[in-house]
Parts: sequence; structure tokens; C-alpha cells
Amino acid sequence: MATAKKTPAAPAKKAAAAKPAAAKKAAPAKAAAAKPAAVKKAPAAPRKPNAAFMKAMTPSAALAAVVGAAPLPRTEVTKKVWDYIKKLDLQDPANRRMINADDKLKAVFGGKAQVSMFEMTKLISDHLK
Repeated sequence: MATAKKTPAAPAKKAAAAKPAAAKKAAPAKAAAAKPAAVKKAPAAPRKPNAAFMKAMTPSAALAAVVGAAPLPRTEVTKKVWDYIKKLDLQDPANRRMINADDKLKAVFGGKAQVSMFEMTKLISDHLK
């Protein structure tokens, strides 16, 4: 008789043990399914460049010594100035945000020997028409 009592109880224990495990498995599946739905975004249109940045501007004589005399967009002028700075290693080794001016850049920077990279863009924009 002892075996008869154990048999009905054993399936009940297995069923009880299976239910929480199934519930645990189902809960992460719901959370995982909810995350991709939240991450989905509406398809974005391809980004178009701002027309003001792409307009060709004529550099002043001082700036033309660094980037050339041909009219260029602001973005290209900035790239060419950075190429010039990197080619001649004009960034301050202790503080890489500072630019040490050579003779050509001093004319662009208004006679300053050293300017920050943020100030540099302001000073360059003064030389574009």
C-alpha cells in the first residue's frame, strides 16, 4: 500500500514542478518579445546635407595659402586645414585640443600663436566669403 500512495503523489509533484518551470520559461520569452517591438523605429529618410554647409565659399588670401584659392564648401575647408595641421604636426602634444600656429596659420588666426580647435573654426569662418 505504501507504493500506491507514492504513485499518485509523484505525478502531482511532477506536474506542480513543471508548471512553475513552464511559467518561468514563458515570462522571459514575453519580455524578450517585448524588447524588439520597442526597439523598432520608423524607417528614417536618408540624411541630406545642409545646403549652407555645401555652398562653395571663396577663402581669403591668408586662408588660401593653407587650403588653396579655389572656392570650397565649409566642410572641405575644415578638412584641408586639419590635413595641414596633421601633416606639420601642429597639435600641442600636452593638450591635443590646442593648435600651435605656424607662419601661415598665424595670419588666419589673427596673429595668435595658439588657439583651441573650437576657436579655430570660428577664426576660419571669418576668412570665408
